[in-house]
Amino acid sequence: MLLAFSTDTSFWSVTLTLLEGLFVAGKLFFLTLLLALPLGLLICFASMSKIAPLRWCSKTLVWIIRGSPLMLQILIVYYGPGLIFDLPLLPRFTAALVTFALNYACYFSEIYRGGIQSVPKGQYEAGQVLGMTRTQIFFRVTLLQLIKRIVPPMGNEFITLVKDTALVRIISVYEVIWAGESYIKLGIIWPLFYTGVFYLVVNGLLTIFLSRFEKKLDYFRG
Repeated sequence: MLLAFSTDTSFWSVTLTLLEGLFVAGKLFFLTLLLALPLGLLICFASMSKIAPLRWCSKTLVWIIRGSPLMLQILIVYYGPGLIFDLPLLPRFTAALVTFALNYACYFSEIYRGGIQSVPKGQYEAGQVLGMTRTQIFFRVTLLQLIKRIVPPMGNEFITLVKDTALVRIISVYEVIWAGESYIKLGIIWPLFYTGVFYLVVNGLLTIFLSRFEKKLDYFRG
């Protein structure tokens, strides 16, 4: 995925080029969340399962993903199939998306697990006394409290994800920082510094949204 590069170094031209890169980063951000949020919940349930092999496989996956650099994972997913199994390389953006979705799903799974385990056991027991199934207890008793508890750590991960999108340049998915860096060959560096403004604005808006969302959940305390 290549960005249209112009030798025009006017402020407006640079801004448009950086916006193209921001669009790529934004697409990766939203698609990652779309895939990682539900996948993280599945990994969480697997890690809490009473089936030992499933539980240990899930915990091992989380340990590997959380214990290794995201940049290394991107390289393995992109180059691995071709070098190990002699398969065609995945499209660059697809490889980046697969890596990000799996990586963040593992982090989200731990946040989910912590949130679920923080709900007092007495509430589970009360639900069971009322004849509710485990599924009913989760959706009617645990879920809204879980959302309230995980918003702050999830917000941190969302902000980290915005910044981590810059790592995909290692497999030539040309996002906003690459767009800014490309102007160095023309002898100017301010576009590279200008990329920081884009990150600050995006993360600022994200912080405001998460803060307001958290306030709307204030009636779930405990």
